[in-house]
Amino acid sequence: MSIQTINPATERVLNIYEVVNDDQVRHLVDNAHEHFMTWKKTPFPERSKLLLIVAQNLRSNQERYANLMAEEMGKPIRDGRAEVEKCAWVCEHYAKQAETYLASRTMQTDMKKTMVCYQPLGVVLGIMPWNFPFWQVFRFAAPTIMAGNVVILKHASICAGVGNAIAELFIKSGFPSGVFQHILMNKETVASVIANEKVVGVTLTGSDETGRIVASAAGAHLKKSMLELGGSDPYIVLADADLALAARCIVASRLNNTGQVCIAAKRVIVVKDVLDELVQYLINEIKQYKMGDPLDLATKMGPMARSDLRKTLHEQVTASIAQGAQLVLGGEIPHGLGFYYPPTLLTSVEPGMPAFDEELFGPVVAVIAASSESEAIRLANQTRYGLGAAVFTQNLAHGEAIAMHELEAGACFVNAQVASDPRLPFGGIKQSGYGRELSREGILEFVNIKTVAIGG
Repeated sequence: MSIQTINPATERVLNIYEVVNDDQVRHLVDNAHEHFMTWKKTPFPERSKLLLIVAQNLRSNQERYANLMAEEMGKPIRDGRAEVEKCAWVCEHYAKQAETYLASRTMQTDMKKTMVCYQPLGVVLGIMPWNFPFWQVFRFAAPTIMAGNVVILKHASICAGVGNAIAELFIKSGFPSGVFQHILMNKETVASVIANEKVVGVTLTGSDETGRIVASAAGAHLKKSMLELGGSDPYIVLADADLALAARCIVASRLNNTGQVCIAAKRVIVVKDVLDELVQYLINEIKQYKMGDPLDLATKMGPMARSDLRKTLHEQVTASIAQGAQLVLGGEIPHGLGFYYPPTLLTSVEPGMPAFDEELFGPVVAVIAASSESEAIRLANQTRYGLGAAVFTQNLAHGEAIAMHELEAGACFVNAQVASDPRLPFGGIKQSGYGRELSREGILEFVNIKTVAIGG
């Protein structure tokens, strides 16, 4: 069986790759486990030294990797450069902080000595998406490897070249061959890897539908799973908000990566008093986004990653319009090659429409009117997702109270767009998944939190 990678800007086939069979994958899992038995004993300074070399090599190959992302999934070249830099940052963060995060603690009990220590578990499978093909991999791999585990990556098929490039990077940076492996495999083989007794856990970034499948497979074999799934992030704009700031953050969040971002501003919920004014600010911001060739430095928005994704998005937009949403900008599939979709602005969006109820994974700003602050909060929480949320108000204490106590999400921001940061835990609630990545919480996901008690 083989898979193709296709340039979404030109629709040209880039490469054809052969997937592994079950015998090959068993051998690769065995290889990972053998390397784990040695890697788990490797001192932190040696792990750190190698991960810092990875960071250095990421920066040295920044242009090559940014071009590869542009070709495989359509990311504008300047955004690809920023993504590579962020990967170097997360490597440096864990290279410097992992030993502190995992330091043993002494506890006072009735025993002579009691400790809590953190030890690696083994082989961890990472099933990663295409939208941030470097960052998603590194934000789970850097802490997992620094904890003393080893990694098997199953990357999205449309980013097979990226997966191979990352595996090559780890080898060239001096890591033993079994510490990080990228395996091209089909769904059935993924299930067999999860079932393999030498695999201790699985982490997935993907849709909630895929999350249910992976969680079920992991649960059936009593394996630890960590899920970062979809989102329908609400951005609340209150009557006293700085509307220019709110519009900049909303559009930057929503049109980033052609709208293909889990934590994008997918539902803009604005108090009616400032609705018309905010919409005008949004129009002005959206018009600054140039759609075009992702390899052109002037391009702020490239194509969508696949034709079927564009088709689904357009169906969601047209269905919302049919139910009463107002189309202000965009909303038409352009002629010519490439899976392009224009920046689109919908107003008069209400519950029951796809633009409210579903995750729109593309460059569509959906504006919902609220009669009051309390209704805005109710509408924000009226979703099966709970990944991120934001609120805009010039009363910072009030915004903090809303973010902390009212909004149902894993990450809530005030007067800023939701973003991930190696220093902060990242993850969702409800059907956006469970578990956390990044910061100390992220490195603890795949360790044995062991109690050691000494009497006598």
